[in-house]
Amino acid sequence: MNILVINCGSSSLKYQLIDMKNELSLAQGLVERIGIEGSALTQKVNGKDKFELKVAMKDHKDGISHVIDSLLDEDHGVIKDVSEIKAVGHRVVHGGEKYSKSVIIDDEVMKDLVEFSSLAPLHNPPNIIGINAVRTLMPDIKMVAVFDTAFHQTMPEKAFLYGLPYELYEEDNIRRYGFHGTSHRYVAERAAEMIGKPLEDLKIITCHLGNGASVTAVDKAKSVDTSMGFTPLEGLVMGTRCGDIDPAIIPYLMDNKGLSSSEVSDLMNKDSGVLGISGVSSDFRDIEGAADKGNKRAQMALDVFHYRVKKYIGEYVAAMNGVDAIVFTAGVGENGVETREEITKDLEYLGVELDKDRNNVRSKETLISKDSSKVKVFVIPTDEELMIARDTLELVK
Repeated sequence: MNILVINCGSSSLKYQLIDMKNELSLAQGLVERIGIEGSALTQKVNGKDKFELKVAMKDHKDGISHVIDSLLDEDHGVIKDVSEIKAVGHRVVHGGEKYSKSVIIDDEVMKDLVEFSSLAPLHNPPNIIGINAVRTLMPDIKMVAVFDTAFHQTMPEKAFLYGLPYELYEEDNIRRYGFHGTSHRYVAERAAEMIGKPLEDLKIITCHLGNGASVTAVDKAKSVDTSMGFTPLEGLVMGTRCGDIDPAIIPYLMDNKGLSSSEVSDLMNKDSGVLGISGVSSDFRDIEGAADKGNKRAQMALDVFHYRVKKYIGEYVAAMNGVDAIVFTAGVGENGVETREEITKDLEYLGVELDKDRNNVRSKETLISKDSSKVKVFVIPTDEELMIARDTLELVK
């Protein structure tokens, strides 16, 4: 069964067609600048040259239409008829408290997605647009919503409640939700397979470290805590996001700098993080290069990032009363040799022994701790698309 996985952004969409017989990715692609001058589609198929198409796309319906045409293309495609696509899985960022699992999309689900858009105004609306576009182009196909927040719905109240009046949770749904759930779930399950034990018998800390970054405590196959909160702004210092700060800083900036609430939001989301500290870039490769040349602010940004990740690992070891494995994933986690070394440094008291030779690896699924290490440390490239496809298959078959 071929399943099409779609991840829609405001002006872009990523897609992948996966043959679920052997979980083989048949085609991967990216559509950029939807509704903007310079729209383009790029598709990669194993054994074929990269296919690039530059054509005007006024909306996501146009974009998905070109995705289907590209998959059907005689020279660059992988299927002969659209009927070979049996289902579509959509990444949806926010499922609120209602959705703790993936679901088949129907009218009720669509109403809920609109309602949850107030919790994820930058993300859910594009997800909805993508779903509606597929509905128009393939009206009879089954579709599944896979939520970033779903995996974290197992968090207990003591982990997700804020120290605010309880009425704000009851009436306005203000609580910690967590994100990157599909990625955390995938790498936790994969780590359990590599260890050779059921996930239900393990305590695992998963570190999704990219431009957006989060850490999750997985105990007995459930997310029991995670670093992101009501929005993806909470938690670690990230590429451009500030992460945890004293909330009193916000009114201070408004009163003393004359900033509006939207300007403060932009500052915290777009101008902060390692970009704000380093003054160099939000790209860790650029920051590492500057630090190697003696840029003190760049080195400071890296030190702050490593320290924050280390702190969260320590918190989650305490929360779970132990840890069996630590997993690094996403762009920085998968490729940052020095990052992994710095984060695991001084964790020997937990039984973490990093093997420097094994750690000298990029984007490869592997064990990077010593055989004698009580806590296993892994690099596991995430595969959210495969996780979405698996959930979609399970629900539609």
